[in-house]
Amino acid sequence: MSWSRLFAFAAPGAALLVSFAASAQPAATPAQPSTKPPADAAPSRAFRFGVATAPAKPAGTIRLMSYNIENLFDEHDDPALTGRFDDKDMTKPAAHRAAAAEAIRRANPDIVALQEVESLQALLWFRDEFLSDMGYTHVVSLDSGDSRGIENSVLSRFPLKDPKVWPGLPLGGTHPEKSEFRGEPIEFRRSPLRVMVEVPDASRPDAAPYTLALFVVHQKSGRDNNYWRNREAMKTVELARELLALDPNYQIAIVGDLNCQPGEQPYRTFISGGFVDAFADRTKGDPDWVTHESGRVIDHILLSPAAAKRVHTETRFVLGVPARPEGVDWRTTPPPEGYASDHYPVVLDLSLADK
Repeated sequence: MSWSRLFAFAAPGAALLVSFAASAQPAATPAQPSTKPPADAAPSRAFRFGVATAPAKPAGTIRLMSYNIENLFDEHDDPALTGRFDDKDMTKPAAHRAAAAEAIRRANPDIVALQEVESLQALLWFRDEFLSDMGYTHVVSLDSGDSRGIENSVLSRFPLKDPKVWPGLPLGGTHPEKSEFRGEPIEFRRSPLRVMVEVPDASRPDAAPYTLALFVVHQKSGRDNNYWRNREAMKTVELARELLALDPNYQIAIVGDLNCQPGEQPYRTFISGGFVDAFADRTKGDPDWVTHESGRVIDHILLSPAAAKRVHTETRFVLGVPARPEGVDWRTTPPPEGYASDHYPVVLDLSLADK
């Protein structure tokens, strides 16, 4: 199977068109690594979930963050969004934007994979308002095909190449009778964004850069949509395996809001497809590893076998941010002071050289 399409790629002040083609092949399922929680994180009960202080980044690594920033809509009314999807009153409050930016500053990642971003324009607005001094000069945000207009995006200190999305890609099968889309072909609710992150070797300018294939994913939500999420997971694994068919040592990270917990079928599809959960040894119920205000673990970083070998397990963390009290209805309970998102940043460090 192969794909070749053109998509818009934008960085600050620039735009170009790119294309990509590859073939899919299966990959061997790796063993899960033995890992341990961060040793130097401060006590985290200042927040309901996550750690209060980000561990220091080890030398010779890059720091990767996945963060569902929750409805990063700007002040401009998008005429393409009408009716129940009209965005004229959806602007993310300034205090929430500032808090989200502060969370990014606290973690200080080199690469930020974001979900629920309205557009490239909204992302640049947010970056320039709050993060202009953080070095995120490389930016990608592409239309995911979502009816609400939200996209998957990346802020990076390193060059981003060959971005690609698959909006409307058929996933096989049709929606069941219980679905509002009953009988229609199943497609990505929001297409993954795939982009190549190229990290130059500062000590050897003529050397080939370290390349990480980053898939930013935001799977379908809803408790009755596991069948849909599983189809999305199957196709995402297939797309990532196209790269492993080219080189089994390809460095690949599949990150984002998967809307499923460890052990659920969509999650198992990624694992059986050959990808390693970088947080697989988390203790169930440990609040340090919870990624959503609801108390669930639904945000993940999954790695190809070669990339999994480069994880610094001692500095993985979920960053604590203010949340609503346990058990309240988010629809009727205002968020607390310092609130940024209903999700928490999930972060790890990858060595630039084989460990």
